[in-house]
Amino acid sequence: MAISPRAIAALVALTLLPIAGFLLFSGKAPQADAQGTPVVASPNVTRVANLPGTSAIAGVFSRSAPFFYVSGLESISVIDVSDPKAPKLAGKLANPVFENEAMTLGEREGADGKIQRFILVGNDLAQASVGPGGDNKTGRIGGRELIIVDVTNPASPRILSRTPSTGTGSITTSTHTVACMNPSCSVAYTAGSTGNKFSILDLSDLTQPREVKTVVSPAGHANPPEFDSPAGHHWQVDGAGLALHAGAGGTAIFDITDAFNPQVINGTTADGRKSPFNDFIHHNVQRPNAKAFGKGKAPNVTNGNVALITEEDYANEGDEVVCSNAGTFQTWEVPDLDGAEYRASNPKSEPDKGSIRVLDTIQAPQEAGGGLSTPVGGFCSAHWFDFHPSGIVAIGYYQQGLRLIDTRNAKDLKQFGFFTGGASEVWDAYWAPQRDAKGAVLGGKKTNLVYTVDAVQGVGVFEVTNLPPDLPISGDDSRGAFPSQPGNVAQDNAKLGSEGSGSGAGGSAG
Repeated sequence: MAISPRAIAALVALTLLPIAGFLLFSGKAPQADAQGTPVVASPNVTRVANLPGTSAIAGVFSRSAPFFYVSGLESISVIDVSDPKAPKLAGKLANPVFENEAMTLGEREGADGKIQRFILVGNDLAQASVGPGGDNKTGRIGGRELIIVDVTNPASPRILSRTPSTGTGSITTSTHTVACMNPSCSVAYTAGSTGNKFSILDLSDLTQPREVKTVVSPAGHANPPEFDSPAGHHWQVDGAGLALHAGAGGTAIFDITDAFNPQVINGTTADGRKSPFNDFIHHNVQRPNAKAFGKGKAPNVTNGNVALITEEDYANEGDEVVCSNAGTFQTWEVPDLDGAEYRASNPKSEPDKGSIRVLDTIQAPQEAGGGLSTPVGGFCSAHWFDFHPSGIVAIGYYQQGLRLIDTRNAKDLKQFGFFTGGASEVWDAYWAPQRDAKGAVLGGKKTNLVYTVDAVQGVGVFEVTNLPPDLPISGDDSRGAFPSQPGNVAQDNAKLGSEGSGSGAGGSAG
């Protein structure tokens, strides 16, 4: 969820209120599933498990072990997914925070050869927890703080460190989301806001995270009138090692070979900030099969030249009631990755000057129908999603549940299935990965199980039948390009240049 000043109070209230009642769109009477919840679902989607107990906002699967980590409004949870159809709680850390919308997991080799696993928690507005050494940090208002939580021991997650809040010389841009930029997570980027910039963080020493500098991103610009202040939102590293940045200014792609000195190489056209393609903010983005990119190929998810983008939009007049103009899921063609040409024509890293162009959009609940919603659909936008190698995307639509979208024809998006239920608010959806006998992820291979994080119901597990065969893709994991083996800090840091350079990307000392 992207936050604008005029929407904060209403959205927090909606999230915390009990959700009751339904508005029936499909014309079918709701049925109760095995968990006793009234639902309307397509025949190919069945809920097989539900793990309540947290107001779930974001999650992430471990690459090297069978665990799923969940951030909620009140805690960080470690969930054992050795049997992906029967998840069970392994450990929990009391950590009320708003809102840490995107979970990022770092996995690295320790000096003793053991694997260290840690989570980056973005304190966006307020947080209350106990820090290292019993250092009480409660009621922090204004956020903009990074908290690092060690989950190496699944039964006992603990806070390793935190940065000071804004005003004491540290992070100057929004920590609404924070993402790892290399396999060991020795470098991370913040969502970005102030001055159209994002922060680059050095996490080589997890006990002393520090801001290196800030850098301008085309995606971090404002999108008036609805988002009239600069706002980046989320970073995603694709299978080719490029970083995609989504924000109010549209979407931009960066070369992060030297993660301290990223170089912007393309961005969206003027449609990236025009209605109906971006009435509020580009929320998150993935580029499947990125390694297959070749200039001149037809736009297709198998060719690595299609960016999948959520346009979140809940702020337009009337959306809170009828959802008629709510945010959409979109496909955009990436025709060119010639960074030198783009930078030469756009030396100030402004928005609207790229060649990434829109192909299609879909607002699945309204266009395709089906399912239930609450009477006041204030949360009805497309939100976080995950790509399956078959070409089917699983996406959370807040109160309109889990939706599946077929992206195999990037110019003609279609709904593939759905699962909706009462008292539900699905923020994100994740295809459970396939794992080897030791629990490590098998490349980009996914199961037919979808995990959802639900602010009302907790964690849900759904089985999808009749998935198409996997497409002929290169095996990269579009949601996280990093290998299943933990990263090595020394190897990653050997690729980094001077912290003070990077003027070509709009760099400045932090």
